[in-house]
Amino acid sequence: MARSAHAYVRGNTLRFYEWLETGDAPKSIPQGPPIWICGDCHIGNLGPVADLDGKIEIQIRDLDQTVIGNPSHDLLRLGLSLAMAARGSDLPGLTTALMIEVMIDGYIHGLLGHKAQNDSMKISAVEEVMKSASYRKWRHLAADHIQDARPEIPLGIKLWPLTPEERDGLVALFENSEAPFLSESINGGSKDAAIKVLDAAYWVKGCSSLGRVRFAVLIGVGKKKNRKLRLIDVKEATKALAPATKGVKMPKNDAERVVQGARQLSPFLGERMVPATFAGRNVVVRELRPQDLKFEFAGLTQQEAILTARLLAGVVGKAHGRQMKGRERQAWARTLKASYSKTLEAPSWLWNGVVDLAAVHESAYLRHCRQFALSEAKKESAR
Repeated sequence: MARSAHAYVRGNTLRFYEWLETGDAPKSIPQGPPIWICGDCHIGNLGPVADLDGKIEIQIRDLDQTVIGNPSHDLLRLGLSLAMAARGSDLPGLTTALMIEVMIDGYIHGLLGHKAQNDSMKISAVEEVMKSASYRKWRHLAADHIQDARPEIPLGIKLWPLTPEERDGLVALFENSEAPFLSESINGGSKDAAIKVLDAAYWVKGCSSLGRVRFAVLIGVGKKKNRKLRLIDVKEATKALAPATKGVKMPKNDAERVVQGARQLSPFLGERMVPATFAGRNVVVRELRPQDLKFEFAGLTQQEAILTARLLAGVVGKAHGRQMKGRERQAWARTLKASYSKTLEAPSWLWNGVVDLAAVHESAYLRHCRQFALSEAKKESAR
């Protein structure tokens, strides 16, 4: 997280919700319809996602924090992320103001189901990733994660060897008690296909791996002669930091919560996720697809930053809107438009919130960097 202020924002969901709860948030933040929200809606969590047939759309790609909550929270977190990405590209504050304006325009278009403008091919960071996703096949995913021609996951800095107990637990998960349920999801509806665990490793992947169980599992589906390989992510689900709307009913099981939210917000992803249990922990089992890639927004021009804001906000608006009835969508759009400021075609609560959040995160980031530097210095002196 010390790499950049934007990386700090992406990796520190807790700081965002602390700001909401401490009373520093604008009192004018509206309470939108209670729907499934991402809960951690930053630009790194949106990207190309493939369905079981290989169709690709830009959707939300990480639902660890999903809850039935206030859609305003997704807008605020996305606005903060966009503002920090603009700062990281050395763009002026004027760009951030313009991004927030078009962000709301894009969100409302997506919310109401209007046809989105085709901005993706005008943003170099998006165009390159979408083109790459369109031609990627299983062999590309295998080249990224599997060693040579043998069905084996290479161990290294991010992939660690398993204990015998962990390996036995994964074999039990995929090959025994829950096999029919998982097989149906992994193999496109077939309940009878045999599953064989070929290799697995403990997966250290970003801040979300800290203190959690997470595995990369290579499985074979079907009989040996016609066996198809699948790469599976097994990730522990933990309690969401995002606040849920009071009085709503959600699954108490966090893996079920994540999967249910994914199926509402990001159906391409949700259809290949299932909740399961591993060693007494609730986990989400997700098949990885070669088309699932991540956008890296660095060195944006002002025009690209503005188009990115509209594009990604439209994706979030569409994810929110598909959960609302027509009148509810129209009412929420009117609420957003009614709170426009006199000088900015965007809600004043959104602009003020993004400004406050940027200041809070910038100062917290610098303190984090100081602590990191002191820690590194201690390590160096101990050698």
